[in-house]
Amino acid sequence: MGKLGVTEIILIILAILLLWGGKKIPELMRGLGKGMREFKDAQKGEPSSEEKP
Repeated sequence: MGKLGVTEIILIILAILLLWGGKKIPELMRGLGKGMREFKDAQKGEPSSEEKP
């Protein structure tokens, strides 16, 4: 029950598209990517991209 198959992943993607619409998805992914980048930089102890010269 812990593994997701192809069908389940497709259903999840379709549900996300229905809830937020196609125009909102890139904005959500951009925010997710920025958050992941900041998290990785914080783990490494590096300054964020905004603080770099």
